[in-house]
Amino acid sequence: MILSTTVFGLNLEIVVILLMVFIIILFIGLLVTLNKLKKITRKYYTLTSGKTAKDLENIMLTRFDEMDKIKALVKRFSRDHKTFKGHLDTCYNKMGLVKYDAFDNMAGELSYSLALLNADNSGFVITSMHSKQGCFSYAKEIIKGDSYLTLSSEEKEAIKKALTVDEEIEKLVEEPNEVDAMT
Repeated sequence: MILSTTVFGLNLEIVVILLMVFIIILFIGLLVTLNKLKKITRKYYTLTSGKTAKDLENIMLTRFDEMDKIKALVKRFSRDHKTFKGHLDTCYNKMGLVKYDAFDNMAGELSYSLALLNADNSGFVITSMHSKQGCFSYAKEIIKGDSYLTLSSEEKEAIKKALTVDEEIEKLVEEPNEVDAMT
């Protein structure tokens, strides 16, 4: 005769099976926890092996001092960067050059117009015209990309080249990326 007992309205066999599954899950959790504890313990012993508490304290204080020095250096570099950036804005960093033959009976494009501009598009354009009689040079001031004096077509072209130098650099930088995107 088989006795069938119930616990909480469930057969005793089902309750025992559920308890066994629960025990197995707890055992697996215990193994995972022990494995993690072993890794943490190994790291702890690696960190503290051969060191006393005083040694660890000195190491930490040394690292904090180094971090403070690095923070001070970063602040100084940031200040210097702002100073240098201010200086760079006043430097002539845009250039446009146009070479041409100023006179019909000359060859070799010995004449030129050179525009040098800063970040505000202010600067100057130098024109040198070469002829058989000699070489003549002219300088004209450029303020915010324009001149109060009449400009020749070559001088205007040199200024235009200087003004668009940033765009040309961007095109040169973008070309490899476009090639990479196509492949």
